[in-house]
Amino acid sequence: MQKIKSLMSRQGLKSPQESVVDMSPMESFRSPSKEELRELREQPTDPLAEQELIDNIEEVYFSSDSFDMVQYELEKLPPDLNLLELEEYRDKLKRQQAAVSKRVADLILEKQPSYVKELERVTSLQTNLQLAAVICTNARRQLRSAKEGFTEASLGLLANQRRRQLLTGLLKSLRTIKTLQRTDVRLSEMLEEEDYPGAIQLCLECQKAASTFKHYNCISELNSKLQDTLEQIEEQLDVALSKTCKHFEVSHYTKVQLAYKLLGKTQTAMDQLHMHFTQAIHNTVFQVVLGYVELCAGNADTKFQKMQYKDLCTHITTDSYIPCLTDLCKALWEVMLSYHLTMQWHDEHYKEEETPPDDSSAEGSDESTVDRSYVKKKLEHGLTRIWQDVQLKVKAYLLGTDMSNFKYDDFIVVLDVISRLMQVGEEFCGSKSEVLQESIKRQSVNYFKNYHRTRLEELRMFLENETWELCPVKSNFSIAQLHEFKFMGQCRSPSVSPSRQPDSAELLELSLFEQYLPGGNPFEMQIDNKEEETEDVLASNGYESDELEKSVYQDYDSDSDVPEELKQDYVDEQTGDAPVKSVSRETLRSRKRSDYNLNRANAPILTNTTLNVIRLVGKYMQMMNILKPIAFDVIHCVSQLFDYYLYAVYTFFGRNDMHYQSASLPSQSSQPGVSRQIIPGYWYESSGLGLISSRLRTTLSRIQESLIDVEAGGESAGPHVSPEERKEKVPSPHLSQLVILTASDTLYGLAERVVATESLVFLAEQFEFLQPHLDTMMPSAKKPFLQQFYSQTVSTASELRKPIYWIVAAKAIDYEQMLLLMAGVKWDIKEIMSQHNIYVDVLLKEFEKFNQRMGDVSKIVRIPLPVSNVLWEHCIRLANRTLVEGYANVKKCSNEGRALMQLDFQQFLMKLEKLTDLRPIPDKEFVETYIKAYYLTENDMEQFIKNHREYSMKQLTNLVTVCLGSHINKKARQKLLAAIDDIDRPKR
Repeated sequence: MQKIKSLMSRQGLKSPQESVVDMSPMESFRSPSKEELRELREQPTDPLAEQELIDNIEEVYFSSDSFDMVQYELEKLPPDLNLLELEEYRDKLKRQQAAVSKRVADLILEKQPSYVKELERVTSLQTNLQLAAVICTNARRQLRSAKEGFTEASLGLLANQRRRQLLTGLLKSLRTIKTLQRTDVRLSEMLEEEDYPGAIQLCLECQKAASTFKHYNCISELNSKLQDTLEQIEEQLDVALSKTCKHFEVSHYTKVQLAYKLLGKTQTAMDQLHMHFTQAIHNTVFQVVLGYVELCAGNADTKFQKMQYKDLCTHITTDSYIPCLTDLCKALWEVMLSYHLTMQWHDEHYKEEETPPDDSSAEGSDESTVDRSYVKKKLEHGLTRIWQDVQLKVKAYLLGTDMSNFKYDDFIVVLDVISRLMQVGEEFCGSKSEVLQESIKRQSVNYFKNYHRTRLEELRMFLENETWELCPVKSNFSIAQLHEFKFMGQCRSPSVSPSRQPDSAELLELSLFEQYLPGGNPFEMQIDNKEEETEDVLASNGYESDELEKSVYQDYDSDSDVPEELKQDYVDEQTGDAPVKSVSRETLRSRKRSDYNLNRANAPILTNTTLNVIRLVGKYMQMMNILKPIAFDVIHCVSQLFDYYLYAVYTFFGRNDMHYQSASLPSQSSQPGVSRQIIPGYWYESSGLGLISSRLRTTLSRIQESLIDVEAGGESAGPHVSPEERKEKVPSPHLSQLVILTASDTLYGLAERVVATESLVFLAEQFEFLQPHLDTMMPSAKKPFLQQFYSQTVSTASELRKPIYWIVAAKAIDYEQMLLLMAGVKWDIKEIMSQHNIYVDVLLKEFEKFNQRMGDVSKIVRIPLPVSNVLWEHCIRLANRTLVEGYANVKKCSNEGRALMQLDFQQFLMKLEKLTDLRPIPDKEFVETYIKAYYLTENDMEQFIKNHREYSMKQLTNLVTVCLGSHINKKARQKLLAAIDDIDRPKR
């Protein structure tokens, strides 16, 4: 706009405002001169060209009013002036100026009607203003006349009004005095209605009024009477304040606080409130415990009322312990909830009061701020103080009774209640409840040691009575189905029962105080939970059928109550019948390849004792989940359960108790069906089979030293063990006499060995499944123990298969007979034979008989693929080592005899591969390498001796004496024998 004004001034034009001053209303717009008309005619008439000229004007011309365009253009001139260029540039500026002037002129012409109309309105306004000035002048003249005429009347009115006000004030004073005389009656009514603020307000107003009218004789005695009334109100107010400690009501507490504020004793009220809370805690717990003690005592003896609370807690009986604890926590919850609501009331109340103060109330606002600060600090400090009082009261109750003989479920309920109470404390004041944790930890350690000792003895009794028969469970059995492990699937606080879980995730995020603010109590659910859990256990216990559940709980020496359908190999869950399917050749082959089974799904192999141990682990984890401080102690005990089970399985089935005899002497038993031969002892440890790994050996030694009471077991004991250490140990278990491991027709108890070993492997798998849960519960400093337990113990469970099944493999095949038959073969033949020796057929018949017996055993218990592989591997390895041992017994042998050995072994391999799918055949190279060694030269033999230390000294010596004996001199033979002796010396 300023640019247009400037341009108009240069063009000789004026703004409408200036035109009003300079022109009369009838003056017309100035006509342009001839020169201007000529310039306007020369301007382009094309609007686009005109707009293009305007758009090409530099932005600096529109920057500000103070812009000096002449100076700007002069500064732009180049140092060397060119007249032609200057004239062109001047013409350009003229065209731009003409375009702008034309545009301005067009705008002025366009707005001229509005200008004329507005000018007419200004003229009309001027006329109206002149008329208004005349009217005002007349009004002032008339007002001056009225003022002079009414002065005396006004003064008279004012005098009468003053007299009226004095009389009204006197009447008001008389009415106030009359009201003061009737104040006592109203104050009593207000106190009965618990309207403490109103009563105090009325009393203070009466005192103020009495001081105002003290010059009247009738008011002289009223001041002292009002003071007595005020003190009486304060006493009743203190009683009302104490009631809020057990049952908080917003309206009631608001009245009490307002009353104290009127008295100016807000800080005193807060001190009194904390004293009342402390007293409420003491009185509440004492009355609860006293009620149960008197109820259990059964008489009205008053001696209990005079006891201290700590002594009173020692008289609580075992039956009433949990109900009393629950009621105690309920009562303390009410007190803490009241305190929480008290703090909440103050927070909300102070937020409403936080408004900017006026200057007139600045002093009162400062005093109110001081009171708020004092109350806030007092309430915050009181949180810790009140929670400390609660902890001390509950601690005295917890330590007043010895809980070591409590039932497990009862003790879990106690832990559950205390855990919930600690959760309340954490939400109440952020406390970690060290006092409660220490108390419950002391009781828990005491209880758990006693409980664990009893469970270990119970486990020993179960193991000694275990007949190692298969416990029938469904194929989809999982420990998560057991009630003891239900807690792992619940996303909840440890103390919340599954049946009481909130339905929405939002409710889980609420604190206990928010959840139970509308009503209820977090400790009300404990007894109900216990009943519901009992119903849950008795209903189905996580199994797929009631019959199956019954089978789990059968006595260890009887299965008479097991339904016949559960004894079948496989039962269809829909019809109850065994399925009939056409079996293809591939199916048969895969069935043989997989394992010897019961034509059923791969149900877990476990015993009643295994299930018992798993349940026990679940109970231990429940206790651990509720009480984190004793997590390490509990996990240590959990590891002992696994250790003892592993040690028992090894002791029962894995020890090599065979009496070793010479390999060349067969041992015949006088009893039918009993082992016919004794395997050379060095084959168990020195055969290179690696039956017991160093890790397993270390684990077994550690278990025996730390857990097994060898003195009680009658075994050879090391250094004398103190009674306290023996108390922590358990005698070594003994295998039940009902378990027969010497019958050859049952493959020397193979079914029992499979059930025992595979149940241990199943138990180890469950421990692997539980490792993440245990790891989260274990303190960080103790996690290496858990890692070592899993790496050194749990992972060794499957390694027990080798020593346990080796005993079966060693007795199942008559290796001694094969040695005798090989000894009768003539190996120094002169021609190549095309028929193998008879000992190969005898050995293969032994393997066929072994295969048949495994099939018979598989009808009793499923033999998993790893088990069948281990058994076949052991038998084949022993057979191959027996072949090498037989070849090593040869006194004379020719090249044709070596060829016969190869023919026998190839025949054995060909027939054996039809019996088993185990590939490659174990120790195949062991035999082939030994046979081929007969063809080595002297130098090659020396290198062979150094490289093949898996052969015994006797076997290597035979190679030197029989193979090279006739081809080398005595010195060379002695050199080779010395090399063999050097290799064997470290072993000795």
